[in-house]
Parts: sequence; C-alpha cells; structure tokens
Amino acid sequence: KLDCKKKKKKKKLYFIKMAVPTTLHSSLINLIEQNSLKWIFVGGKGGVGKTTTSSCLAIELAKVRENVLIISTDPAHNLSDAFDQRFNKQPTLVNGFKNLYAMEVDPQASFEENEMLRQIGADNQFLQDLTMSLPGIDEAMSFAEVMKLVKSLQFSTIVFDTAPTGHTLRFLSFPSLLDKAFGKLLEFKSKFSGIFSQMSGLFGLKQDSNENALEKMEQMKTLIEEVNRQFSNPDLTTFVCVCIPEFLSVYETERLIQELAKFNIDTHNIVVNQVLYPEEDPPCKLCIARSAMQNKYLAQINELYQEDFHIIRLPLLYEEVRGVISLQNLSKMLINPYNPK
Repeated sequence: KLDCKKKKKKKKLYFIKMAVPTTLHSSLINLIEQNSLKWIFVGGKGGVGKTTTSSCLAIELAKVRENVLIISTDPAHNLSDAFDQRFNKQPTLVNGFKNLYAMEVDPQASFEENEMLRQIGADNQFLQDLTMSLPGIDEAMSFAEVMKLVKSLQFSTIVFDTAPTGHTLRFLSFPSLLDKAFGKLLEFKSKFSGIFSQMSGLFGLKQDSNENALEKMEQMKTLIEEVNRQFSNPDLTTFVCVCIPEFLSVYETERLIQELAKFNIDTHNIVVNQVLYPEEDPPCKLCIARSAMQNKYLAQINELYQEDFHIIRLPLLYEEVRGVISLQNLSKMLINPYNPK
C-alpha cells in the first residue's frame, strides 16, 4: 500500500534586494562645480521664469568663473528688464559686476544684418541665391553668425536664455541643418564645378569670386562642425529645464527632454518655479487649493525625474524679481535649497 500521507515541506523564505531610489541633490551646485562646462542652455515653456533662472545662474557662475556671458536668443528679450539695464547685440558689463556680461541677439536677423550671407553675395551672387533657396537657411545662417561672434569673444562660460520650447528646439537644430546644407553645396560644387564656372561667367563674375565664396562657406562649415561636437559633449554643454507645477508646463518639459535626447544634448537639472507654500495662519483658501493642485504635479515630477535629475524648487515670491539685488537674493536658492520653515 502506498502511504498517502503527504509530508509537509518546510517553506523556504527568499529575500529580494530592492534598489532604493536615490534622490540627487536639489540644487545647481553640480553646474557650478563642473569647471569644464562652456555652454549652458536654460529653456522651457513661455512664462515659467527662464530669464530669471538663467540670470540667477549666471550670477552664481560669475563667482567662480573668470568671465561669464549671458545671451538672450528670445526675440522678445527680457534680460534688460530682469537686470534693469539696457543691453544690445554687443556684450555689455552688468552693473555691479567685474566679470559678468550680457547681450541680446536676434537669431532670426534679416539678410541685411547677416554678415556671412553678405560676404558670400559680394563674392558670388549666384552662390548666394543658391544658398538662400535652402529651406530654413536664413535663420540657420543667423544662428551661425551668432555662434561665430560668441566664439570669438572667449568667455569662460556662456549661458543662453532661450526662447520658448518650440523656438529653442528649432534653434538647436540649426547646427545639423547648416552642416548638411554646406556639405551638400560643397559636394554639389565638386561634382559640377564646370557648371559653377559657366554660371559665374553668365553673371559676369570671375573664377576667384567662386573660390572666395566657397572658402568662406568651408570656414563656416568647420565652425558649425565644431559647435555640433561641443553641443553633444556633456562635459561642455548642458540644458537646464525650467517649469512650473502645472499640467501644460510639466507635459512640455517631458517633450523637451525627449527632444534634447534626439539632439544628444545633456540635461540633468530641472528648476520648478513659482511653488506655493501657503501660510497656515491666517488660512488662505485659494492658496491651499492652488498648493494642493501643485503638489499633485510636484509628485509627478519627483516620480519621473528624481533618480536622474537634480530637481530645484523655487518659491513664489511676494514681489517681482527685478534688478541685481533681487536676482542675487534668488540666486542663493539655486545653490541652497529653499526651506519654507
């Protein structure tokens, strides 16, 4: 007979080691201490405080760098308003500083203001017309002109106060666009050099003008290739995302991070602006309701990014941030996290 009594087996307990999520330090001290950084872009949705954040970051960088330039590429410039000082397209020393400069440029400058296109046109009108026929080349050439100027100025670190997200992504696509455009033109020239000579003859131009124009294009292509390499190097370039704890801003920040990954541009810092810390006495119903809404999105930001990003929270202040003293006070919160208590 078979023994039908089942022997009870002793259960073994298995312990699984779970990875504990690590939260990175909630400040921008990592950027201040990264001495190799050359280009820092600050961007996000319109109206979230990009100019204020980039100005504060530039102030902190000026404490530890030899010289710092903050440059606005937003057609609707706000740098002059933030520092309460008039700036233009030439680097101007910020009042109260010895090594912090600011300038406002238009990356969509007209043809008349674009020196590179004017030089090509002076040497070869046919080549200029051919260049201008490429889609988006006018804005891209203006970007190249900006980069040419900035690189010639020899600043330790350059902070870009960028336009809203869509414009910024277009701005960052210009190096690749120019690299391809100049590559195609030079390839076209090498294949059809005879046609170039004949067309130049029809326009009454000398062969030397062809060579001069193409030489300028090759020089610009070399510059753009270098900029491309530097922008995709995390030791030299990074992007600081700025948002507020609301749905549209958080959604756009995620889209921005995804697009930056496609451009191979490093990003590991998020500044969350205008965070409410309602006072309990006397209670404010509106403040409490807004704070509850913000807390929902702050939790989402933490869930999405706390393992890979430094998340910095800046409070909603009683007064607008304008002028050097206000910016200096706020800039300290980028390094030492704000404590509402």
